[in-house]
Amino acid sequence: MEVFFSFVVPVFNRPGEIRELLESLATQTYSTPFEVVIVEDGSSIPSEEVIEEFSDRLQVSYFKKKNTGPGDSRNFGMHRAQGAYFILVDSDCILPETYLEEVARFLSKNPLDCFGGADDAHPSFNPMQQAISYTMTSMLTTGGIRGKGGSDEKFQPRSFNMGLSRAAFEASGGFGNIHPGEDPDLSLRLKKLGFSIGFIPGATVYHKRRIDFRSFYRQVHKFGLTRPILNRWHPGSARITYWFPTLFILGLIAALLLPIFLKGTAAWVLLILFGFYLSVVALGAGLKSGSARAALLAPGALLVQYGGYGLGFLKSAFLLTFSKKKPEVLMPGLFFKP
Repeated sequence: MEVFFSFVVPVFNRPGEIRELLESLATQTYSTPFEVVIVEDGSSIPSEEVIEEFSDRLQVSYFKKKNTGPGDSRNFGMHRAQGAYFILVDSDCILPETYLEEVARFLSKNPLDCFGGADDAHPSFNPMQQAISYTMTSMLTTGGIRGKGGSDEKFQPRSFNMGLSRAAFEASGGFGNIHPGEDPDLSLRLKKLGFSIGFIPGATVYHKRRIDFRSFYRQVHKFGLTRPILNRWHPGSARITYWFPTLFILGLIAALLLPIFLKGTAAWVLLILFGFYLSVVALGAGLKSGSARAALLAPGALLVQYGGYGLGFLKSAFLLTFSKKKPEVLMPGLFFKP
């Protein structure tokens, strides 16, 4: 059966998560057939039994391969998918029932080669997930770059919620072997090739993210490490805002040290300002989620986010500036070998 949309989902040891995703795909209001391509990326805990449960509700293809990372697994799936458009989502996402309908409606009026949408927290998410989602998407924290699209000129879709035309995939070769960072790298290469990229307001996904501060720190630290690499690979893509988390953490350290070395009220002003900002973030998270616990966790999530990203960014920028070695040699943990 011919399909226009193909969902491509890499999975690594997450059968429980893939069940929730498939359930949300099975309840889509979009009336035209679509397919789902699941790529098991070297998992030791396979999802095959879960996927079989949906064989009578979804047109599902299931593939197993060795572990080569999410980018290469997406490429693997897109090579085998049938659709004219590939929609890439992570296994820890849940889609609103109108997701595909919104995408189809938008593309019929505004054709795009690559698109993305916002991510949000589902009401069923626990307080930690709500807090992390807020700090990753709020205008107060990231400028809303993940919660809203901004201008198409600067928008870089993320691979947990990205659409890609077959033509754009074939011309670009798909994702590279860096991870994380494979999605902005692809977006920047597509722009150089002249493909159109845009944000679809109705294409929101609910993204569960990490469930504790330790794993969240590791994730955002890698985000910070990869950005200077992308800036080097794509001259002209760097922005001063990428330095904000680093400057925030350095400023916070200075605010904590000032009262030790200086006397008087002036020594406390900077620390009071940081405290006020974190209080506003807590209030915003509480209002958004309706959870007092999420509000209490949000300042901690923000400090983990800024600390992980900011220190990773600073480390990577330093290494790339003062070393003649290639990023693959300096930071091999960011690169998968196909």
